[in-house]
Amino acid sequence: MMPSPSDGLPDERGSMYSQSQSNVNTSGDKTSPISVILVSSGSRGNKLLFRYPFQRVAESPSSLTAKQRNPYALNTTVDTLEDQDGDSREQSPLTDEQLVAGFSDIILATILATKSDMCGKKFELKIDNVRFVGHPTLLQHSPIIQVSKTDPSPKRELPTMILFNVVFALRANADPSVISCMHNLSRRIAIALQHEEHRCQYLTREAKLMLSVQDEITTMTENGSPKSPFRQILPKCKLARDLKVAYDSLCTTGVVRLHINNWLEVSFCLPHKIHRIGGNYFPPEALEQSLKAIRPYHALLLLESEKALLSQLPLDCSPAMVRLIKTCSAVKNLQQLAQDADLALLQIFQIAAHLVYWGKAIIIYPLCENNVYMLSPHANICIYSSLAEEFSQQFSGSNLPSMLAKFSLPVSLAEFRNPLEAPAQEAQLIQMVVWMLQHRLLIQLHTYVCLLVPPSEDEPGMKDEELPLAARVGSRSLSTPSALSFGSPTSSDDMTLTSPSMDNSSAELQPGGDSPLNKRMTETLLTSLSEYERQVILNIPAAQNPEDLRMFARLLHYFRGHHHLEEIMYNENMRRSQLKTLFDKFRSVLVVTNHEDPIISIFQSPME
Repeated sequence: MMPSPSDGLPDERGSMYSQSQSNVNTSGDKTSPISVILVSSGSRGNKLLFRYPFQRVAESPSSLTAKQRNPYALNTTVDTLEDQDGDSREQSPLTDEQLVAGFSDIILATILATKSDMCGKKFELKIDNVRFVGHPTLLQHSPIIQVSKTDPSPKRELPTMILFNVVFALRANADPSVISCMHNLSRRIAIALQHEEHRCQYLTREAKLMLSVQDEITTMTENGSPKSPFRQILPKCKLARDLKVAYDSLCTTGVVRLHINNWLEVSFCLPHKIHRIGGNYFPPEALEQSLKAIRPYHALLLLESEKALLSQLPLDCSPAMVRLIKTCSAVKNLQQLAQDADLALLQIFQIAAHLVYWGKAIIIYPLCENNVYMLSPHANICIYSSLAEEFSQQFSGSNLPSMLAKFSLPVSLAEFRNPLEAPAQEAQLIQMVVWMLQHRLLIQLHTYVCLLVPPSEDEPGMKDEELPLAARVGSRSLSTPSALSFGSPTSSDDMTLTSPSMDNSSAELQPGGDSPLNKRMTETLLTSLSEYERQVILNIPAAQNPEDLRMFARLLHYFRGHHHLEEIMYNENMRRSQLKTLFDKFRSVLVVTNHEDPIISIFQSPME
């Protein structure tokens, strides 16, 4: 089973992905941490080993004392600032740096270095506008044997550090899912540090180095040259640089990849940073629900080129993932992908969910000429946007605004087909559609069908049991009912997907004539309808054909507005032309509507 996104979705055999640089403005961003802090506790008391960003050193201790009324209180609303000339400025909200600047190193070491009985659990502490999240970890040390040249007899010395805590400072109103992700990252780093401490006392060495630099800077500060000890620690301490990289990555790309002690890899992604559309993000819970609803008829669309994605994989990644990436195509559904890659379908689901969670792919419906697309309401349609320039470079001779204009209304890919055009032009059109899907510029519309029997003219009011099937089962609200005729089916409408299982009881109707067995099964399938609905359906001319009536009864449970055409085709192993013909024959009681598939719409539109 795939780990849930709330657990950070660990990869297969170490994980993904090198970070891509991006400039993100994190001012006031509730998904970005304010600070990262490392504290320890031992026989020498509680120590703050490192914090980043660095706290600005006050110009004079007296001015700092005057501003802080209470060392344990933090002014969270406004702060009186002074410019370089000494003139007071208007009060302004505190910046992220100022939120934690009110906490001295001693106070942070006291409140964040917890007791031993709290180790191994989630640590969360809210003080005014700051929320501290960490995972305090107890160190299980084995005695260190030291041999002196002057005294050859071995001496056992116990390390002084008892526990440590990697803490992320967040805004107090941070989303609970962000808090959970930050705790998960803190836990991962703590596990790696605990392992390296047990193996080679890595944390003890780094802590001694940090404390020695702090003591040195403290001595220099007393002599009148104030400096930040953490700024001096950074170039000397590998662990400090790792924490800085983690903080910077969380504030920009959301992808963290560390190598603790150049040995253990810690990989993590913050989905709030990765899964953004139009400046909005969708929470991990919605992403997890969508991933659980993936079906074999869906397809996997890589958001990067095969070469770029393979270059980001670690050396010890799963061979199955490499095989899937090389086989993946926007025109293959997951079932076909499993066959071509020679992998189990469940394994394909797991790897696909992993790639989607890390923002390397999205779930779509396989590209075919029957797909209907339209312009996304959240698409950037600016003529001189960076996307337009990138599109022109990717497809010479084409421009993005004119291409998007073709999708201002819902249009199927079949309408772009021109028999006189060269095959290369059709292939380029497919590549353009793939590119626009990758950049969330298009959304796909699916056909849904709902049974809606017209009300009786003799009875103005209807009882609950006489309501239409869609109303009784709580179907989604539909557009104004209208009878649609699909016309004569053509060969281009046919696309068959083989279902892996046909154990549906509705598929057990026997072929052939109007046998008593088929009659009884048809009547059984129609028992979910009211008497009035059954009479209306039986009075339709197409119902006089036993084959059409049996097919209608067999598909009745799909006519609730929850199953789109492609899903029905897959589950019942039917052709598109068969379904469209049936809908046309029973159009007087069927309402056809087009909208997005809720399962994959999360990858196309932001959460409202």
